[in-house]
Amino acid sequence: MRALVLVLTLLGLGLAAFLLGRVGLGGVLAAMARIGPGGFLAFCLYSGGVLAILGAAQFAVAPGAPGHFGGFVWGRATREAATDLLPFAQLGGIVVGARTVVAGGVPAPLVYASIVADLTTELAAQLVFTLAGVALLATAMTGGASGDQTLVAALSGAAVAIAAVGGIVVAQRPLLALGSRLAAHVLPASVATMAAMRVTLDAIYAMPRRLLAGFALNLLAWVASAAGAWLALWLAGIAVPLWVVLTIESLVFALRSAAFAVPGALGLQEGAYVLLAPVFGMPPEIGLALSLLKRARDVAIAVPVLIIWQIREGGALLAARRTKPE
Repeated sequence: MRALVLVLTLLGLGLAAFLLGRVGLGGVLAAMARIGPGGFLAFCLYSGGVLAILGAAQFAVAPGAPGHFGGFVWGRATREAATDLLPFAQLGGIVVGARTVVAGGVPAPLVYASIVADLTTELAAQLVFTLAGVALLATAMTGGASGDQTLVAALSGAAVAIAAVGGIVVAQRPLLALGSRLAAHVLPASVATMAAMRVTLDAIYAMPRRLLAGFALNLLAWVASAAGAWLALWLAGIAVPLWVVLTIESLVFALRSAAFAVPGALGLQEGAYVLLAPVFGMPPEIGLALSLLKRARDVAIAVPVLIIWQIREGGALLAARRTKPE
């Protein structure tokens, strides 16, 4: 698995480098530089607000965790930081985020169950957002081979998203049952946790208002995140209609979800921007500059988050050693 992640990372970097060379490094860097330090800081602060919405979405489907709202927001921040910066696929980031929330004092079964419920509502919200993007793209298409190919690719991505959401909803309980049986053989001490998680998840699914709240917050987060890309362009003095950016972002998000095995969707995200930008009359270097601005923002946020996370992990480990009886 580590070898596969390394190979996918190198291929992604190679594709990104190829696109930079093809589009023109100078033009991309010039477009990125237009945002300036103040604009880039505003972009990062705005993105921090989106992380708070995502943390609130998981908190909404976590009954019995009053007073831990900040812990869920921090858990989402570490999850995104690990996914964006460390050589993990998305699953690795989810594990880091779960560990962070558990360390904050929330019972492990509740954390794991709320993650499953949150992922379900998050994917359902993304599906709605992606379908809206496909509808806007279809409306904007004026014909032509290039436009038709882009629309077919977008419809294919939407079909994959629908299948993914349906598969997750249908397979949740069988997979949890399989996990419980495997845990009984491999990690007997985890059997009680798995059983408690299944009970908690059933309780969450019996609370439609919480699920609806989680869905609404996740949909808000998808829209807000896409609007952040429009904000970055606006701060750089690049005027693009908001609906155009929302459409492009919805399709890029769908691609990133489909390419979950590639760390950070390296290369694939850049390729999507280069492909989609000209469809809406934007130069490809602007699309590529936006992608790299988002990468830079991810690094600027992830580095301090991971440093703080490691400091806290180290402090907890030292405290555990001090209290451990000899």
